[in-house]
This record gives sequence, C-alpha cells and structure tokens, in this order.
Amino acid sequence: MGSSSSTSSKLLFRQLFEKDSSTFTYLLADISHPDKPALLIDPVDKTVDRDLKLINELGLKLIYAMNTHVHADHVTGTGLLKTKVSGVRSVISKASGSKADMFVEPGDKVSIGDLYLEVRATPGHTAGCVTYVTGEEADQPKPRMAFTGDAVLIRGCGRTDFQGGSSDQLYESVHSQIFTLPKDTLIYPAHDYKGFEVSTVGEEMQHNPRLTKDKETFKTIMSNLNLSYPKMIDVAVPANMVCGLQDVPSQAN
Repeated sequence: MGSSSSTSSKLLFRQLFEKDSSTFTYLLADISHPDKPALLIDPVDKTVDRDLKLINELGLKLIYAMNTHVHADHVTGTGLLKTKVSGVRSVISKASGSKADMFVEPGDKVSIGDLYLEVRATPGHTAGCVTYVTGEEADQPKPRMAFTGDAVLIRGCGRTDFQGGSSDQLYESVHSQIFTLPKDTLIYPAHDYKGFEVSTVGEEMQHNPRLTKDKETFKTIMSNLNLSYPKMIDVAVPANMVCGLQDVPSQAN
C-alpha cells in the first residue's frame, strides 16, 4: 500500500495492487465527514474481499465503485462489491457503452463528503476512457491527483489497437486533458509493470518516452508495438460491459 503526499487532512488515500494483472486500485475517503464516505477506483474482482476488509477496518462507508474504462486485462470488482455492500453505486463513463448505476461525462463531479473528483474525457486507449482528477479549490487535496487509467502510465501509455482505440485520439487526450494540469499533479495510473507507484504531470511531460514525441512519431511508435493479444480480453471485456457480473446481469442494472 502506498500513501499520498497530499496535505489534505480530510483525505484518506490508499493505493492497492493486484499482481496478476498489475492493476492499481485506489481508495479515497473524506475522513472529516461523519459518515467517512469512500470510493474505489478500478477495483479488481480477485481483491474485493481484501479491499472491503480494509474499508471496514478503517470505518469507512463505501459509496462508489468507479472504473476509468472497460478493462481488457481483468474483471472489474464493481459487480461483486454491489452484491456485498448495500447501496454501493457503480460508476463509468457514458461513452464506455457499459452498464452501471451512474454514467459520467466530461465536467461531471463525483463527490464523497466535501471532496470530489472531476471527470475528464481521455479516450484513445478505449473509446470510453476517463481520467478522474481531484478539485482545484483550496479546500481540496494538494497537490492535485489524477487517476489516469491507461491513458498515461508511468513512462508509458495504454495500447491503442483494441476496443475503439486510436493513437491520434490518445495523443490529443493526454496533451489537452492531462498535460494541461499543474506540473506537480500526481499521476496514479491503472497499471504498472516495472514497480513504479506514482509520477507527476511534469515528470511525464519531460520523460515519457512516447508522449514527449510529436504526434506523428507517437502514432508510428504505437503502430509498431507488436503486442500479443491480451490473454484476458475475451473474458474480461464482456464481463466488464455488464459491471463485472457476466452471469447475473440483473444485478448490474
């Protein structure tokens, strides 16, 4: 578990890891609020029990289970969370075409207590990718935090050859929606395969080997990755389109 360098006394933050898919799940809560409302970003089905144990130990009330996009490498934990915790609402972008309780669009805000995440559209890895960013006001966590999904990885980015991906679109998304944030904004990606946990906008603008290039060079890089077919995609995508509960879609409405 990592912890944020945020100075906010309201925010409780935990970074959790699922090793098989190298996925990060993020827990945020407003601990200054009487209910200690919490949300999870990109939960994984395999680690739902671990995450709920932590939430219970910390005395938090889980309100939202959110996804940055329809994942191809693991089954989301949102559906399972809904069966285990009363009142939890699943959240995903409207553009994803997936099932959820709440669909978000660019500019929307998802609140827990006095804290909120702003929704930014960052398509390119998939057509429905969004980045969740903490607020800019003085009473929100500083430095700001951006949960970038697969749009920006630490010194990398998500592939663009499946699920409506577009390297042209990804480049535009990152440069207009993420690289315009303050340079000290912390970047928390959906995955890391090399042991890194956090970066900053300024770091990625300077050192990301793909996204620092001009767009045409970036597109050439992305079209020559020669990546293998994602081993979980045929299971994960159909399941994630129905909130992770492929066999019981009635519970994913």
